[in-house]
Amino acid sequence: MNRLNDFPAMPRASDSHVPIRDLSDTQFFERYACERFTASVLINRLRYVVEHMSTGFMREAFSPIIRDWYDFACTISGPPDMDYPMPVVSNSLIVFLGTMGDAVRNAVQEYGPENLAPGDILICNDPYRVGTHVNDVCFIRPVFADGRLVSFVNIRAHQLDIGGIVPGGFSATKRNVYENGLVIPPMLLWSKGEPVRSTFSLIFDNSRFGGLLLPDFYSIAHQLELGERLVRENIARYGLQAFFGSLSYACDVSTERMRRAIERVPDGDYTGSALIDADGVDDSLDYRVNITLRKRGHRIEADLSGTSAQARSSINCGILDAKTALGVALTILLDPEAPFTSGTWRDIDLVAPAGTLLTSLPPEGAIMMFWESSGALVAAILKALNPVLGENAVAGDYGSTSTHNAYGVTLAGTPWANVCQCGGEHGPWGATKEGDGDSYTVLLTLNNLDPATESIEADAPVVLLRKEHAIDTGGAGKHRGGAANLKDTLWLTSADHHSSPFRTREPSGVGANGGHAGPCGGVWFFPPAGVRTGRPETLLGTGEEVYSASTPVAGVLNMESKVLDPHGGHYHYYASRPVWKTEPGAVSRYITNGGGGWGDPCSRDPAKVLADVRDEYVSIANAARDYRVVVTGDPRNDPEGLRIDEAATRRLRMAR
Repeated sequence: MNRLNDFPAMPRASDSHVPIRDLSDTQFFERYACERFTASVLINRLRYVVEHMSTGFMREAFSPIIRDWYDFACTISGPPDMDYPMPVVSNSLIVFLGTMGDAVRNAVQEYGPENLAPGDILICNDPYRVGTHVNDVCFIRPVFADGRLVSFVNIRAHQLDIGGIVPGGFSATKRNVYENGLVIPPMLLWSKGEPVRSTFSLIFDNSRFGGLLLPDFYSIAHQLELGERLVRENIARYGLQAFFGSLSYACDVSTERMRRAIERVPDGDYTGSALIDADGVDDSLDYRVNITLRKRGHRIEADLSGTSAQARSSINCGILDAKTALGVALTILLDPEAPFTSGTWRDIDLVAPAGTLLTSLPPEGAIMMFWESSGALVAAILKALNPVLGENAVAGDYGSTSTHNAYGVTLAGTPWANVCQCGGEHGPWGATKEGDGDSYTVLLTLNNLDPATESIEADAPVVLLRKEHAIDTGGAGKHRGGAANLKDTLWLTSADHHSSPFRTREPSGVGANGGHAGPCGGVWFFPPAGVRTGRPETLLGTGEEVYSASTPVAGVLNMESKVLDPHGGHYHYYASRPVWKTEPGAVSRYITNGGGGWGDPCSRDPAKVLADVRDEYVSIANAARDYRVVVTGDPRNDPEGLRIDEAATRRLRMAR
């Protein structure tokens, strides 16, 4: 086989400041070795490749976290001589997509690109090498054309269990990498088209759910084979030089769009911070993310100095995850339409001291709940830039997925596990100049699905009793923040629970352009009530009176009534019991944080406030307090009879 250095140097992404749109046809061809039409067609065909791989894998997946959560991503990367550009990504988990360009580079460089052969699949899951956490395994297949390594097709997919002391892995209580789970350095899972038995044995000897992982591994291999075939077909049709040029073109487009967006921000230094409540050891330490954005011309330097030291448990993230959050936040704020490629970061410099919450180091700086700390970085960036962006500011989301990981044994003696389905995994976004925030989605750094209730109840002995928005939880504004999600789950057997709500002390749903922040939520367990039939005798109410019988898990709560009390309450620490044990019939309740509002609440159209009261997003009392709109009537028993007292509303708004 020919070696890489036997071939001429391949094109790299352009550093020229001559905009693509200003290039003549001749100049475009000289830069990208093809005409504009071919480059556009090729990139769209490559986008089809990753979406085709994604659709096939999700259809075939056995693991519920892949099948129901969309917890994977597909990408294409260019060859080593082009420095592994990532021109296209799937429409899936963003925290995976942002790290994949570096993950492929790091894994291939360590293994040695000269050691790869057609039919190989290289894997790696080490967070310090490839980002995210150990459950997320990278699968990398090289693409050869004419004996030449020309590309890579890649999938990163969450494996339901990869060992460690907690089934499923989702817990903030693990204190080092040895408790965290199996670490896989770059090694072959398939070699020249044949499975590597020793690698399969290594993984399945350390996983509790090898029966689910095995078919998913084969499905991943099939999708990578499909991706390779489609990439090779495009190369055969358009030629290698056009293929390479199109990879550079796609990354250059992202760079130029972000460059123009950055230039619109006034030069200056902008600071922001966000809080993580505590680690999984005790609640004696706060963890704060700090960022200073230094904007000059078309470049931004993001300085993470001042961020808290790495945590004593697995709530940390690695530098690749921090880099991803930075790219996501700036894209959302400055140009949401910019394609997300490895070119996104070209004009962004990251200053990141080692050994912090966002740049942790092994062995004590364990990484598991990486999206929580990197998500806090997004909130800090919103706080830093929102004041200068004015009407283009974006309000914050619910901040923490508050994942719930539970496991037990059925009455028949069969072990079961419920992972990331019955906590606060889904919640609201903040508002923007375009309108109100959505009340039921995922964090800004994610892009997963909402598992179907029927699927959740079929896989584990649980009943989802309630999944609804909570009243008075969207940040007030001309455009209202999305409402918090309230989720009640009945656990039919005895169970062990790991609950991980990380941001209940300081609002994550930051306001924008004069809007109010969304309030913080909380977590509770309620004792069994009528379990002989497998259903509670009465549905747990939502009034304040029900909380006195609860066991608080997390949140700033009134000491006596145990209701949310952000100003005078006591903080309840989520890991005060590292494992929460419940009897059959117990009910868990999660209320997420609310999304932030955008704009002055008193400029909100009173008709929209009336609609919010009718739909129970806003109470009559809060309509008057936050929006200065007086609504009369009974929203519960006569919603169509609600009316605005226009004279009283005018007096309230004028008095302000």
